[in-house]
Amino acid sequence: METRQYDAIIIGFGKGGKTLAGKLGSMGKSVALIEKDPGMYGGTCINVGCIPSKSLYTSAGRANGAAELSRKAAYFKAAIEEKRRLTAILRGKNYDKVNNIKTVDVIDGEAHFTGPKAVEVVTSDGSLQLTGGQIFINTGSESRIPPIEGITETKGVYTSNGILDLNEFPGKLLILGGGYIGLEFASMYASFGSKVTILQDSGIFLPREDRDVADKIQELLEAQGVEILFNRKTVKFEDGQSGPVVTVQNTGAGNTENAGKDVQNGNATAGTEVGKATAGTEAGTTDPADRKTEAAEIFEADAVLVATGRAPNIRKLNLEAAGVEVTPRGAVKVDEYLKTTAPDIYAMGDVTGGLQHTYVSLDDFRVVISQLTGGKSSGGKIYTTKDRKNVPYSVFLRTPYARIGMNETEAGAAGRKVKIAKLPTAAVPKAQVLKAPQGFMKAVIDADTGKILGVMLLCQEAYEMINTVKTAMDLDADYTVLRDQIYTHPTMTEAFNDLFAI
Repeated sequence: METRQYDAIIIGFGKGGKTLAGKLGSMGKSVALIEKDPGMYGGTCINVGCIPSKSLYTSAGRANGAAELSRKAAYFKAAIEEKRRLTAILRGKNYDKVNNIKTVDVIDGEAHFTGPKAVEVVTSDGSLQLTGGQIFINTGSESRIPPIEGITETKGVYTSNGILDLNEFPGKLLILGGGYIGLEFASMYASFGSKVTILQDSGIFLPREDRDVADKIQELLEAQGVEILFNRKTVKFEDGQSGPVVTVQNTGAGNTENAGKDVQNGNATAGTEVGKATAGTEAGTTDPADRKTEAAEIFEADAVLVATGRAPNIRKLNLEAAGVEVTPRGAVKVDEYLKTTAPDIYAMGDVTGGLQHTYVSLDDFRVVISQLTGGKSSGGKIYTTKDRKNVPYSVFLRTPYARIGMNETEAGAAGRKVKIAKLPTAAVPKAQVLKAPQGFMKAVIDADTGKILGVMLLCQEAYEMINTVKTAMDLDADYTVLRDQIYTHPTMTEAFNDLFAI
C-alpha cells in the first residue's frame, strides 16, 4: 500500500474544507483533500443543495401558470437541464481552484481512520495510507431515513439529493415532513404544476415560529395548491402500478389549531386514492376528530420526497480508531475551537451537529484558520464559535421567508419586555411593482434598550433584506438606525423606514 505524508489531511470537499485547503496550500502547506464522490466537488450546497434547488426555484417561478401537462413537463425538463449545466460549471470551477495549487492533492476515494493521525483512502485503483500533522473532518450530513417498512426498496422514493435530478415531471408529489426543506420543495414543485401533498406527523405547523408567521406561511402554501395533512404517521411504502404507494395512519393526536383544517380536508387529497380504514372502520364514516388511530389512508404518487431531517455523515469514518468522540445525537464532539477529543483533529460544518448552512461551514473555516495562524487571520484575536453572532436563515418559498434572532414567543419565554413592529408587505411600493404583495414583516425590539432582538420577513427579497438586519444586530445598533436610514427607492429594503417607525 502506498503511503504519503502531509501537513494537513482534509476529509470532504465541502465549503469549509475546500476553503481551508486553498488557504493552507497558498501558505505552502502540503494538503490532501479527499472526496469520495467526484460529483460532489464543492460540497452539498453546490451539487445537491442550495444552488441546484435555487436554480429550480428560479425556473419554477417562470413556469408558474403553465396549464397543459405537456407544457409543464417541458418547463420542468428545461429546468433540470439548466440545473445540471450550472452545477457542472460550479463543480469544475471549485475543483480547478484547489487542484491548481501545487501543494494540494485532490484524492478521489473514501477515507477512514486507522489511527490517531492515520487515514486510509480506498480509491478505484487501490488504497492509500496517509498521515497528517493535522486532520480536518468535513464530511457534512446525509438525509435521515426513518425506519418505515419498504422505504428503501420502493421505487420513486427520494431524498432531497435524488429528487433534484428527476428526469420526469412528477404530476403528484408526496412529501414526508413539514420542515423547511420539505416546504421549499413543496412550493417549488407546486409552481411547476405538481399536485403536492405534505404529510406531517405532528399537529402543529412550524412549531418554532410565531403562530402569525406559521399561519401565514401555511395560508400561502395552500394558496399554491399545496395540501398539508397533520397527524399522519407513515407506516408502509410499496411499489404501485405507476409509482410508490404509501400507507398512512391518521393518529388524531396532538391536534391544535390545525385540527379544524384537517377535519375539513378529511382523508381526501386531489389525485390520490384513499384506502380502507383499519379496525373495521370505513374511511369517511367516522368523525375525523374522534378517529384517532383507526383510520388508514392510501396515497398514490408519481414521486415521494422523504424530508425528515439530516444527520452527520460519520458512519464510515471509524472515528474510534482516532480517539474522536461523538455526541449522543451522533455528531462529532467539538469545543469552541472546533477541536475534537483527539489532538490535532478538527471538525467543520454539518458533521458537528450545529446549524446546517453552507455559510456556517465557511465561518467554521474562519474558526479553524484563526487557531492555525494564532489569530493573525482574525485581527490578532483568536476567533471561536462563541464569537459567532447572529445567524440568519432563508427559506425559498414562492413568497420567501427569512429570519434572524428571537421571535416574539422566544422573547416572551426569556422574560424580555418587547415592542412588536409589524408591516404588511402590500404597503411596500416595490412589492406592488413586483406584483407580490403577499406576506408581512415583523420585528421584535427590546422595549428597555431599543435593541433589535429578532426580525421575521415573509416577502419578496427577504433573503437579501435579512442581511441588512444582521449587520445592524451584529453592531448592536438601536432599531432607529434602520428606521432612519436613507435607502434607495423603490426597493424592498426601504420598508424598514416604516416597519421600525414605532
